Amino acid sequence: MNHNQTINPGFQPLKTIEWVGDAAGVCRIVDQTVLPVELRYLDVADLATMWEAIKVLRIRGAPAIGIAAAFGLYLAARKSTALTYTQFRTDLAAAADYLSTSRPTAVNLFWAIDRIQTLIASLSDAPIESIAEQMRLCAMQMIDEDNRVCRAIGLHGQELIANDSTWLTHCNAGGLATAQWGTALAPFYIAAELGRKVHVFADETRPLLQGARITAFELQRAGIPVTLITDSMAATVMAQGRVQGVIVGTDRVAANGDFANKIGTLGVAVLAKEFGLPVYVAAPISSIDPTLSHGGLIPIEERHSREITHGFGRQTAPDYVSVYNPAFDVTPAKYVTAFITERGIIRPPFHKGLAAVFAQP
Repeated sequence: MNHNQTINPGFQPLKTIEWVGDAAGVCRIVDQTVLPVELRYLDVADLATMWEAIKVLRIRGAPAIGIAAAFGLYLAARKSTALTYTQFRTDLAAAADYLSTSRPTAVNLFWAIDRIQTLIASLSDAPIESIAEQMRLCAMQMIDEDNRVCRAIGLHGQELIANDSTWLTHCNAGGLATAQWGTALAPFYIAAELGRKVHVFADETRPLLQGARITAFELQRAGIPVTLITDSMAATVMAQGRVQGVIVGTDRVAANGDFANKIGTLGVAVLAKEFGLPVYVAAPISSIDPTLSHGGLIPIEERHSREITHGFGRQTAPDYVSVYNPAFDVTPAKYVTAFITERGIIRPPFHKGLAAVFAQP
Protein backbone atom coordinates (compact mmCIF):
# COMPACT_ATOMS: atom_id res chain seq x y z
CA MET A 1 0.00 0.00 0.00
CA ASN A 2 1.35 3.42 -0.93
CA HIS A 3 1.00 5.93 1.89
CA ASN A 4 3.26 8.52 0.26
CA GLN A 5 0.71 10.06 -2.08
CA THR A 6 -0.77 13.49 -1.45
CA ILE A 7 -3.80 15.09 -2.96
CA ASN A 8 -3.29 16.03 -6.59
CA PRO A 9 -2.12 19.67 -6.94
CA GLY A 10 -5.04 21.91 -7.84
CA PHE A 11 -7.48 19.04 -7.36
CA GLN A 12 -11.12 19.94 -7.81
CA PRO A 13 -13.89 17.34 -7.43
CA LEU A 14 -16.17 16.83 -10.39
CA LYS A 15 -19.27 19.00 -10.55
CA THR A 16 -22.00 16.45 -9.98
CA ILE A 17 -24.77 18.83 -10.98
CA GLU A 18 -24.82 22.31 -12.50
CA TRP A 19 -26.98 24.59 -14.58
CA VAL A 20 -25.69 25.34 -18.06
CA GLY A 21 -26.90 28.41 -19.90
CA ASP A 22 -29.61 30.91 -19.10
CA ALA A 23 -33.25 30.29 -18.24
CA ALA A 24 -33.62 28.23 -21.44
CA GLY A 25 -30.60 26.07 -20.56
CA VAL A 26 -30.27 22.58 -19.10
CA CYS A 27 -29.35 20.88 -15.86
CA ARG A 28 -26.12 18.93 -16.48
CA ILE A 29 -25.36 15.91 -14.29
CA VAL A 30 -22.69 13.23 -14.18
CA ASP A 31 -24.35 9.96 -15.23
CA GLN A 32 -23.11 7.75 -12.41
CA THR A 33 -24.55 4.56 -13.87
CA VAL A 34 -21.59 4.26 -16.29
CA LEU A 35 -18.79 5.04 -13.82
CA PRO A 36 -15.93 4.21 -13.51
CA VAL A 37 -15.53 3.01 -17.10
CA GLU A 38 -16.87 6.20 -18.64
CA LEU A 39 -17.28 9.79 -17.46
CA ARG A 40 -20.50 10.80 -19.19
CA TYR A 41 -22.60 13.92 -18.71
CA LEU A 42 -26.36 14.01 -19.18
CA ASP A 43 -28.22 17.21 -20.02
CA VAL A 44 -31.67 17.19 -18.40
CA ALA A 45 -34.30 19.45 -19.94
CA ASP A 46 -37.61 18.14 -18.57
CA LEU A 47 -39.23 16.82 -15.41
CA ALA A 48 -39.67 13.21 -16.58
CA THR A 49 -35.98 12.89 -17.46
CA MET A 50 -35.03 14.24 -14.04
CA TRP A 51 -37.37 11.77 -12.31
CA GLU A 52 -35.79 8.91 -14.26
CA ALA A 53 -32.27 10.15 -13.47
CA ILE A 54 -33.04 10.15 -9.74
CA LYS A 55 -34.91 6.84 -9.82
CA VAL A 56 -32.26 4.81 -11.65
CA LEU A 57 -29.37 6.49 -9.78
CA ARG A 58 -27.88 8.48 -12.64
CA ILE A 59 -27.69 11.06 -9.89
CA ARG A 60 -27.61 9.80 -6.31
CA GLY A 61 -26.66 10.81 -2.80
CA ALA A 62 -29.05 12.70 -0.56
CA PRO A 63 -27.71 16.26 -1.08
CA ALA A 64 -27.35 15.80 -4.84
CA ILE A 65 -30.85 14.49 -5.40
CA GLY A 66 -32.24 17.36 -3.35
CA ILE A 67 -30.63 19.82 -5.74
CA ALA A 68 -31.77 17.72 -8.69
CA ALA A 69 -35.35 17.85 -7.41
CA ALA A 70 -35.18 21.64 -7.17
CA PHE A 71 -34.04 21.88 -10.79
CA GLY A 72 -36.69 19.33 -11.73
CA LEU A 73 -39.38 21.61 -10.37
CA TYR A 74 -37.97 24.52 -12.33
CA LEU A 75 -38.06 22.41 -15.48
CA ALA A 76 -41.70 21.66 -14.73
CA ALA A 77 -42.37 25.37 -14.20
CA ARG A 78 -40.74 26.15 -17.53
CA LYS A 79 -43.11 23.76 -19.31
CA SER A 80 -46.22 24.90 -17.45
CA THR A 81 -48.91 26.54 -19.60
CA ALA A 82 -50.65 28.08 -16.60
CA LEU A 83 -52.01 31.60 -17.06
CA THR A 84 -52.84 32.20 -13.40
CA TYR A 85 -50.91 31.83 -10.19
CA THR A 86 -53.46 29.35 -8.83
CA GLN A 87 -53.10 27.07 -11.83
CA PHE A 88 -49.31 27.43 -11.77
CA ARG A 89 -49.17 26.40 -8.14
CA THR A 90 -51.44 23.43 -8.88
CA ASP A 91 -49.14 22.34 -11.72
CA LEU A 92 -46.08 22.58 -9.50
CA ALA A 93 -47.77 20.71 -6.65
CA ALA A 94 -48.43 17.84 -9.07
CA ALA A 95 -44.81 17.96 -10.22
CA ALA A 96 -43.64 17.87 -6.60
CA ASP A 97 -45.81 14.83 -5.85
CA TYR A 98 -44.37 13.11 -8.92
CA LEU A 99 -40.76 13.83 -7.94
CA SER A 100 -41.45 12.59 -4.41
CA THR A 101 -42.06 9.10 -5.76
CA SER A 102 -38.53 8.78 -7.16
CA ARG A 103 -36.58 8.01 -3.94
CA PRO A 104 -38.48 7.87 -0.59
CA THR A 105 -35.63 7.57 1.94
CA ALA A 106 -33.46 10.67 1.45
CA VAL A 107 -34.97 13.55 3.40
CA ASN A 108 -33.03 16.10 1.31
CA LEU A 109 -35.33 15.36 -1.62
CA PHE A 110 -38.36 16.47 0.38
CA TRP A 111 -36.43 19.32 2.01
CA ALA A 112 -35.63 20.78 -1.41
CA ILE A 113 -39.17 20.30 -2.70
CA ASP A 114 -40.59 22.01 0.40
CA ARG A 115 -38.14 24.88 0.00
CA ILE A 116 -39.18 25.48 -3.60
CA GLN A 117 -42.88 25.24 -2.72
CA THR A 118 -42.37 27.74 0.11
CA LEU A 119 -40.69 30.08 -2.36
CA ILE A 120 -43.63 29.76 -4.77
CA ALA A 121 -46.08 30.52 -1.96
CA SER A 122 -44.17 33.70 -1.08
CA LEU A 123 -44.42 35.05 -4.65
CA SER A 124 -48.16 34.94 -5.20
CA ASP A 125 -48.23 38.49 -6.57
CA ALA A 126 -45.36 38.02 -9.02
CA PRO A 127 -45.65 37.16 -12.72
CA ILE A 128 -45.35 33.45 -13.46
CA GLU A 129 -42.17 33.97 -15.51
CA SER A 130 -40.60 35.76 -12.56
CA ILE A 131 -41.57 32.97 -10.14
CA ALA A 132 -40.01 30.38 -12.42
CA GLU A 133 -36.77 32.35 -12.65
CA GLN A 134 -36.63 32.67 -8.86
CA MET A 135 -37.01 28.89 -8.67
CA ARG A 136 -34.01 28.42 -10.97
CA LEU A 137 -31.92 30.87 -8.96
CA CYS A 138 -32.90 29.09 -5.73
CA ALA A 139 -31.75 25.75 -7.15
CA MET A 140 -28.45 27.31 -8.19
CA GLN A 141 -28.11 28.80 -4.73
CA MET A 142 -28.51 25.30 -3.28
CA ILE A 143 -25.34 24.29 -5.14
CA ASP A 144 -23.36 27.13 -3.58
CA GLU A 145 -24.80 26.34 -0.16
CA ASP A 146 -23.99 22.64 -0.54
CA ASN A 147 -20.38 23.42 -1.43
CA ARG A 148 -20.03 25.60 1.67
CA VAL A 149 -21.70 22.97 3.85
CA CYS A 150 -19.50 20.14 2.59
CA ARG A 151 -16.32 22.15 2.98
CA ALA A 152 -17.39 22.98 6.53
CA ILE A 153 -18.06 19.30 7.25
CA GLY A 154 -14.62 18.55 5.89
CA LEU A 155 -12.98 21.18 8.09
CA HIS A 156 -14.67 19.87 11.23
CA GLY A 157 -14.13 16.25 10.30
CA GLN A 158 -10.44 16.60 9.46
CA GLU A 159 -9.79 17.24 13.15
CA LEU A 160 -10.57 13.56 13.68
CA ILE A 161 -8.12 12.40 11.00
CA ALA A 162 -4.65 11.76 12.43
CA ASN A 163 -1.61 11.78 10.18
CA ASP A 164 -0.82 8.40 8.63
CA SER A 165 -4.21 6.95 9.61
CA THR A 166 -6.45 4.54 7.74
CA TRP A 167 -10.24 4.60 7.63
CA LEU A 168 -13.13 2.54 6.33
CA THR A 169 -16.08 3.95 4.44
CA HIS A 170 -19.20 2.33 2.99
CA CYS A 171 -21.06 3.25 -0.18
CA ASN A 172 -20.33 6.72 -1.58
CA ALA A 173 -20.74 9.96 0.30
CA GLY A 174 -18.15 11.79 -1.74
CA GLY A 175 -18.40 14.65 -4.18
CA LEU A 176 -20.60 12.62 -6.52
CA ALA A 177 -23.23 12.31 -3.77
CA THR A 178 -23.37 16.09 -3.36
CA ALA A 179 -22.86 19.07 -5.61
CA GLN A 180 -19.08 18.70 -5.58
CA TRP A 181 -17.20 18.10 -2.30
CA GLY A 182 -19.02 15.32 -0.51
CA THR A 183 -19.75 14.67 3.15
CA ALA A 184 -18.01 11.52 4.40
CA LEU A 185 -15.06 11.97 2.02
CA ALA A 186 -14.68 15.70 2.66
CA PRO A 187 -12.61 15.19 5.86
CA PHE A 188 -10.16 13.06 3.88
CA TYR A 189 -9.86 15.71 1.16
CA ILE A 190 -9.22 18.48 3.70
CA ALA A 191 -6.76 16.38 5.71
CA ALA A 192 -4.84 15.65 2.52
CA GLU A 193 -4.87 19.34 1.58
CA LEU A 194 -3.29 20.04 4.96
CA GLY A 195 -0.50 17.60 4.19
CA ARG A 196 -1.63 14.65 6.24
CA LYS A 197 -1.25 11.12 4.92
CA VAL A 198 -4.54 9.28 4.91
CA HIS A 199 -5.55 5.93 3.46
CA VAL A 200 -9.11 4.68 2.88
CA PHE A 201 -10.56 1.18 2.68
CA ALA A 202 -13.71 1.30 0.56
CA ASP A 203 -16.40 -1.37 0.84
CA GLU A 204 -17.58 -2.30 -2.66
CA THR A 205 -21.19 -1.87 -1.44
CA ARG A 206 -23.44 -4.52 -2.96
CA PRO A 207 -25.56 -4.79 -4.99
CA LEU A 208 -24.85 -1.67 -7.08
CA LEU A 209 -21.18 -1.30 -6.10
CA GLN A 210 -21.20 2.41 -5.33
CA GLY A 211 -18.04 1.97 -3.28
CA ALA A 212 -16.19 0.15 -6.05
CA ARG A 213 -17.49 2.22 -8.95
CA ILE A 214 -17.66 5.66 -7.39
CA THR A 215 -15.79 6.01 -4.07
CA ALA A 216 -12.67 4.25 -5.38
CA PHE A 217 -12.92 6.34 -8.57
CA GLU A 218 -13.16 9.59 -6.61
CA LEU A 219 -10.34 8.88 -4.18
CA GLN A 220 -8.03 7.57 -6.88
CA ARG A 221 -8.71 10.67 -8.97
CA ALA A 222 -7.87 12.84 -5.94
CA GLY A 223 -4.61 11.02 -5.32
CA ILE A 224 -5.72 9.61 -1.97
CA PRO A 225 -4.64 5.98 -1.46
CA VAL A 226 -7.67 3.68 -1.55
CA THR A 227 -7.96 -0.08 -1.10
CA LEU A 228 -11.14 -1.75 -2.35
CA ILE A 229 -12.63 -4.66 -0.37
CA THR A 230 -15.82 -6.66 -0.61
CA ASP A 231 -18.47 -5.94 2.01
CA SER A 232 -17.82 -9.28 3.70
CA MET A 233 -14.17 -8.37 4.33
CA ALA A 234 -14.86 -5.48 6.70
CA ALA A 235 -14.73 -7.65 9.82
CA THR A 236 -11.36 -9.10 8.85
CA VAL A 237 -9.92 -5.67 8.06
CA MET A 238 -11.02 -4.44 11.50
CA ALA A 239 -9.80 -7.56 13.30
CA GLN A 240 -6.38 -7.17 11.71
CA GLY A 241 -6.12 -3.58 12.95
CA ARG A 242 -5.89 -2.15 9.46
CA VAL A 243 -8.31 0.75 10.10
CA GLN A 244 -8.61 3.27 12.91
CA GLY A 245 -12.24 4.15 12.41
CA VAL A 246 -15.26 4.45 10.14
CA ILE A 247 -16.76 7.49 8.42
CA VAL A 248 -20.01 7.16 6.48
CA GLY A 249 -22.69 9.46 5.14
CA THR A 250 -26.42 9.41 5.70
CA ASP A 251 -29.69 9.93 3.86
CA ARG A 252 -31.76 10.71 6.94
CA VAL A 253 -31.13 11.18 10.66
CA ALA A 254 -33.97 10.77 13.16
CA ALA A 255 -34.28 13.06 16.18
CA ASN A 256 -32.70 10.49 18.52
CA GLY A 257 -29.62 9.89 16.34
CA ASP A 258 -30.72 6.73 14.53
CA PHE A 259 -29.71 7.14 10.90
CA ALA A 260 -30.40 5.60 7.52
CA ASN A 261 -27.61 4.90 5.07
CA LYS A 262 -26.87 2.46 2.27
CA ILE A 263 -27.66 -1.17 3.10
CA GLY A 264 -24.73 -2.73 4.93
CA THR A 265 -23.96 0.29 7.09
CA LEU A 266 -25.61 -1.31 10.12
CA GLY A 267 -23.32 -4.30 9.84
CA VAL A 268 -20.25 -2.07 9.60
CA ALA A 269 -21.32 -0.12 12.69
CA VAL A 270 -21.97 -3.26 14.75
CA LEU A 271 -18.56 -4.62 13.77
CA ALA A 272 -16.85 -1.34 14.62
CA LYS A 273 -18.32 -1.37 18.11
CA GLU A 274 -17.16 -4.96 18.60
CA PHE A 275 -13.61 -3.99 17.65
CA GLY A 276 -13.60 -0.72 19.60
CA LEU A 277 -13.50 1.58 16.58
CA PRO A 278 -15.26 4.96 16.33
CA VAL A 279 -18.10 5.45 13.87
CA TYR A 280 -18.54 8.98 12.58
CA VAL A 281 -21.52 10.01 10.45
CA ALA A 282 -21.12 13.00 8.13
CA ALA A 283 -24.53 14.65 8.15
CA PRO A 284 -25.50 18.04 6.74
CA ILE A 285 -28.25 19.72 8.71
CA SER A 286 -30.59 19.14 5.77
CA SER A 287 -30.33 15.38 6.43
CA ILE A 288 -31.71 15.71 9.96
CA ASP A 289 -35.43 14.98 10.22
CA PRO A 290 -36.67 16.18 13.62
CA THR A 291 -40.21 15.05 12.78
CA LEU A 292 -39.16 11.40 13.22
CA SER A 293 -38.52 10.44 16.83
CA HIS A 294 -36.58 7.28 15.96
CA GLY A 295 -35.16 5.40 13.01
CA GLY A 296 -37.97 2.88 12.83
CA LEU A 297 -40.09 5.61 11.25
CA ILE A 298 -37.70 6.22 8.35
CA PRO A 299 -39.23 4.90 5.09
CA ILE A 300 -36.90 2.36 3.49
CA GLU A 301 -36.83 2.09 -0.27
CA GLU A 302 -36.97 -1.40 -1.75
CA ARG A 303 -35.53 -1.79 -5.21
CA HIS A 304 -36.03 -4.21 -8.10
CA SER A 305 -34.95 -7.82 -7.62
CA ARG A 306 -32.93 -7.76 -10.85
CA GLU A 307 -30.30 -5.59 -9.17
CA ILE A 308 -29.40 -8.75 -7.25
CA THR A 309 -30.32 -11.55 -9.65
CA HIS A 310 -28.96 -9.87 -12.80
CA GLY A 311 -26.37 -7.41 -11.52
CA PHE A 312 -24.92 -5.35 -14.39
CA GLY A 313 -26.59 -7.54 -16.98
CA ARG A 314 -25.39 -10.99 -15.94
CA GLN A 315 -27.67 -13.54 -14.29
CA THR A 316 -26.18 -14.70 -10.98
CA ALA A 317 -29.19 -16.39 -9.33
CA PRO A 318 -31.75 -19.06 -10.26
CA ASP A 319 -34.86 -18.07 -12.19
CA TYR A 320 -37.85 -17.06 -10.03
CA VAL A 321 -35.88 -17.03 -6.76
CA SER A 322 -37.43 -14.83 -4.06
CA VAL A 323 -35.44 -11.63 -3.45
CA TYR A 324 -35.45 -9.02 -0.67
CA ASN A 325 -33.66 -5.86 -1.76
CA PRO A 326 -33.88 -2.93 0.69
CA ALA A 327 -31.65 -0.09 -0.49
CA PHE A 328 -30.97 1.23 3.03
CA ASP A 329 -30.76 0.10 6.61
CA VAL A 330 -31.13 2.00 9.89
CA THR A 331 -28.26 2.11 12.35
CA PRO A 332 -29.29 2.79 15.97
CA ALA A 333 -27.74 5.80 17.66
CA LYS A 334 -25.94 3.58 20.19
CA TYR A 335 -23.46 2.59 17.50
CA VAL A 336 -22.61 6.20 16.56
CA THR A 337 -19.62 7.92 18.13
CA ALA A 338 -20.46 11.37 16.73
CA PHE A 339 -22.11 13.23 13.88
CA ILE A 340 -20.01 15.61 11.80
CA THR A 341 -22.16 18.54 10.66
CA GLU A 342 -21.35 21.87 9.06
CA ARG A 343 -21.96 23.43 12.48
CA GLY A 344 -19.58 21.19 14.38
CA ILE A 345 -19.24 17.72 15.82
CA ILE A 346 -22.19 16.40 17.81
CA ARG A 347 -21.64 13.80 20.50
CA PRO A 348 -24.19 12.02 22.73
CA PRO A 349 -26.80 12.69 23.92
CA PHE A 350 -27.82 13.11 20.30
CA HIS A 351 -31.43 14.14 20.85
CA LYS A 352 -30.18 17.34 22.47
CA GLY A 353 -27.27 18.04 20.16
CA LEU A 354 -29.16 17.39 16.93
CA ALA A 355 -32.09 19.52 18.07
CA ALA A 356 -29.75 22.37 18.98
CA VAL A 357 -27.92 22.52 15.65
CA PHE A 358 -31.13 22.07 13.67
CA ALA A 359 -32.73 24.98 15.52
CA GLN A 360 -29.92 27.38 14.64
CA PRO A 361 -30.85 29.89 11.93
